[in-house]
Amino acid sequence: MAEREAGRPPGSVTLVAVSKTKPVEAIEEALGAGQLAFGENYAQEAIEKAAAIGKTGVSWHFIGPVQSNKTRPLAENMDWVHTVDRPKIALRLNEQRPKTMGPLNVCIQVNVSREPSKAGVLPEDLSDFLTMFRDLPNLKLRGLMAIPAQASTAKEQRVPFRELSQLFASSKVNHPTLDTLSMGMSADLEAAIAEGATIVRIGTDIFGPR
Repeated sequence: MAEREAGRPPGSVTLVAVSKTKPVEAIEEALGAGQLAFGENYAQEAIEKAAAIGKTGVSWHFIGPVQSNKTRPLAENMDWVHTVDRPKIALRLNEQRPKTMGPLNVCIQVNVSREPSKAGVLPEDLSDFLTMFRDLPNLKLRGLMAIPAQASTAKEQRVPFRELSQLFASSKVNHPTLDTLSMGMSADLEAAIAEGATIVRIGTDIFGPR
C-alpha cells in the first residue's frame, strides 16, 4: 500500500522483519507466511537465531551497533550488516569474512540528523569513507542506512529521508553499483518509501510491541 501511495512499483521495497527479543517460534511463524528477510540488533541473539532457523532461503540482516569484538561472528554468520559506521569496523569485517561465503553485503550508516548520541558517519565525511571500500574485496558495498531523529508529522519525517536519498544519488556518481537505501521503521515507513527507501526495517507492525 505504501508503495502504491508513493507511486513506486510493486515489489520495489524489501521488508526486513526485525525480530529482536522475539522467540524463534515467532520467526518460524513469519517464515510460514512467506517472510524471508530478518533483522536483529544484538550480535549474540542474531547468531543464535540464524543457527536455529538456518540460512536456506533466508537472509539475515544485522541492524544494530557493531562492536569491534563482535565483527568476527557477524562476518561469519550474517548476510548483511547495515550499520558500518567507521573504518575500523569495515576493515575487521573484510578481514574476517570467510572467502567461501562470498562478499558480505554492507551499508554505511549515516547520521543525517547529526545527533550526538547516534552512531553514523556525518554527511560531509561520507565520500572519503565510501572510497575505502574499493580496497575491501570481501565486502560488497550496497548503499546507505539511517535512523533519523523521531519526528511528529509525516512532513517532518520526510526531511532526513530526503537528505539521505540525495546523498545516495550523489554518491552513485562515483560509486554506480550502489543500489540500497535502508531507511524507515514501523512509525515512519510511509515517509521513507515516499523518499526512495529500498529496504524498510519493521518490527512492531509485524511482531507486536516489545
